[in-house]
Amino acid sequence: MTASPSSVIVGTGSYIPSQRVPNSDFLESRFFEDYGKPYEPSNNGKIVEKFGGITDIIERRYVADDLQASDIAAASAAAALESSGIDGETLEYIIVAHNFGDVRADNRRSDFVPSLAARVKQRLEIENPRCVAYDLPFGCPGWLQGVIQADYFLRSGDARRAMIIGTETLSRVSDPHDRDSMLYSDGAGCAILEARPSSKPIGILSHSVRSDTLAHAELMWMGKSYRPDFEDDTLFLKMHGRKLYEYAVTTVPGVVVESLDKAGFSLEDVDKILVHQANAKMNEAILKRLFKRSGIAEIPPGLMPMTVSFLGNSSVATLPTLLDLIVRGEMEGQSLESGDLVVFAAVGAGMNINSVVYSWA
Repeated sequence: MTASPSSVIVGTGSYIPSQRVPNSDFLESRFFEDYGKPYEPSNNGKIVEKFGGITDIIERRYVADDLQASDIAAASAAAALESSGIDGETLEYIIVAHNFGDVRADNRRSDFVPSLAARVKQRLEIENPRCVAYDLPFGCPGWLQGVIQADYFLRSGDARRAMIIGTETLSRVSDPHDRDSMLYSDGAGCAILEARPSSKPIGILSHSVRSDTLAHAELMWMGKSYRPDFEDDTLFLKMHGRKLYEYAVTTVPGVVVESLDKAGFSLEDVDKILVHQANAKMNEAILKRLFKRSGIAEIPPGLMPMTVSFLGNSSVATLPTLLDLIVRGEMEGQSLESGDLVVFAAVGAGMNINSVVYSWA
């Protein structure tokens, strides 16, 4: 009996916007509390300083006005094709994870028609009608969920190659009068998976997914600006930050452990943990809780590389962007070697959590 092929990453790419937005840019912002009461502008220095201390974010990136999520998705996809040396016509799936579609700088309405995946396929000039292009909205864990779906396609023998992209322009759906707007950024990242026969475990070894919608679906939602006299009824991304933090810290470690158990490994075997880049302090708390749960006293240095301090939170784009920077040698002191055991994990709107265990080939 022939064993199922393994799903192996053979190419990565990313698009990191060139516009840097430092925390100091928010010193002149007009912030309001969630019930419409304004903060005194004289307090902005303290607000921005406290924000940096909580999140470790120093700056974030915004796209140029003439670009949309599908544009930067296509750019990251082209980079992944170049790094892999693969002909785009041999792709059988293009999965694009996002949450807001294309949002223009001059129009905040989400545009989903045609799908972003269809737009990416068109911009890559892929003619192959057997290359299926579809979108996946799954909150911040969307890119990793796309990886999980692609793994099923490849291991079943239904496909040989799949491209998974995470792209978002959160700067266009964040309320400029909400302090949480300082979290959000733009970007896109891509990975190409290929089915490969192997006599030893490589590539994706296991995954675990959890969705707690009954009690936690509305930890993130779309709502009007916190500024009562905002010019229109535009809806912006909102969240219960503290409750989301508590949910993530208490729940993500269990999903990670479950994925490791499925693969037959323990935390001591892990060489890298790549977590969605939402908030540095939250990620550090998740890691500490994970090690405490596993009864390990000391966390190895360099285990959890992070980009959130200089790239901000670009939702579905954070994981593939982080991966690409490591693969390309652009993360100082970070690399992936053959045989390394990597855990990918993400948490976000829904509330959804997923974790993938991967053996670097």
